[in-house]
Amino acid sequence: MSTGVTISSISDYAILGCGSVGYAVAEELVEQGKDVSIIDRDESRVESLRDQDLDAQTADIRESEIAELVADRDVVLILASDVESNKRAVEHIRNNGDTQFIVARASDPVSGDELSDLGADIVINPSSVIAESALRALESGELEYNAGKLAELVEETSTRLAIITQDSPDPDSIASAAALQAIAEHLGVESDIIYLGDVGHQENRAFVNLLGIDLVQWDEIEDHSVYDTVALVDHATSSEMELPVDIVIDHNETESEFEPEFVDIRPNMSSTSTIMTKYIQEFDMNVSEEVATALLYGIRAETLDFKRDTTPADLTAAAYLYPFANHDTLEQVESPSMSPETLDVLAEAITNRDVQGSHLVSNAGFVRDREALTQAASHLLNLEGVTTTAVFGIADETIFLAGRSKDIRINIGKVLADAYGEIGETAGHSTQASAEIPLGIFTGIEISEDTRDTLLDLTEEAVKRTLFDAMGVEGGSSEGSNGS
Repeated sequence: MSTGVTISSISDYAILGCGSVGYAVAEELVEQGKDVSIIDRDESRVESLRDQDLDAQTADIRESEIAELVADRDVVLILASDVESNKRAVEHIRNNGDTQFIVARASDPVSGDELSDLGADIVINPSSVIAESALRALESGELEYNAGKLAELVEETSTRLAIITQDSPDPDSIASAAALQAIAEHLGVESDIIYLGDVGHQENRAFVNLLGIDLVQWDEIEDHSVYDTVALVDHATSSEMELPVDIVIDHNETESEFEPEFVDIRPNMSSTSTIMTKYIQEFDMNVSEEVATALLYGIRAETLDFKRDTTPADLTAAAYLYPFANHDTLEQVESPSMSPETLDVLAEAITNRDVQGSHLVSNAGFVRDREALTQAASHLLNLEGVTTTAVFGIADETIFLAGRSKDIRINIGKVLADAYGEIGETAGHSTQASAEIPLGIFTGIEISEDTRDTLLDLTEEAVKRTLFDAMGVEGGSSEGSNGS
């Protein structure tokens, strides 16, 4: 509804119904220097308000005369505890043809909808507001407690901290590790960011190189015993860990074989970068441009630029980081050059694409850079009429599969879990996911040079059939297995 009211210029308010909620609002508005007129049907309450030098008068907000009494007010706040009275007041004001901005108090979603239908511009439910405020206070208190516990653990027990990323770290894991390293430095403790797999995706390599983030490969460390404290960020398991884990910080709930002293897992946040941003704020640190840029990109990457599973916490964290980040660097990270390996994988995937309706599955063959599969899956999603893609390839005696979807009817993470959860490892969200399946288990054939072609043929047929079945379509080919 267009009221013609410019909020920034508002100075005249009316409060109808001045119980505890109305009084609290009146006090705040008066303190801000606003002109507030209060109307309530309780004469003794009105007298008490007048004794406090407040502009108050007695009237029944259920009666039609209420519209004339507030006709000169820019904003009308209808805050009585009796929702039926509030409905009548909204109705009278709108029937009078007045265009004031109306805020009305509801008691539940149903009465809220009814007040909106009658013409209220904003509907509030005090119980919901109180609950949200309590949760924010609880979250703030929990963060303060956790920050103190983390600081105590790092300062008192650590001389050198090992910060372990995911095996093949993505931007969220790398950024979170960089933030924890900055916090450790703030606490006067040395640390290293360590990864166990490889940094394969071009975008991730550009991310690390452009921001100057120093990552150490686990196998290159001669003496792991130099680390007396170990932290896992953006994951709670690690396939080759030889050291006990002391700290786990993640935004996904997963089973862990470790029993760390400090655990902060928050599934209500969409990225670990969001959690680490909250810690940086709690420690009142001066965030560096590099760390701010990394964290902002970590949040954006994990939420698909705020288009997937974004929470208010992600948005407030991003807003905090925005002025400190280098946006030219962000643009460079988001547009990395394509390596020859990725180009080869993409070409193979295009050639071998098999399309059923809007679903595409493709075999990229034997690959050296498994991260190229994710880029191929993303690029193929741009083909006309295609809304879901899955690209797989073989490396290290394992079938690696990357899936992408922009079809709101499909949860690609659930599709891969249904298809391969019992024989391999799957992970992902509604729009992007991955799977790893041991090749020998999947085919039942012993791997050798002589069986490579046979394995590829069997894998292609079995993976396509299983995937198309999980997607709810029959595994045939509308374009042909060679894209013809």
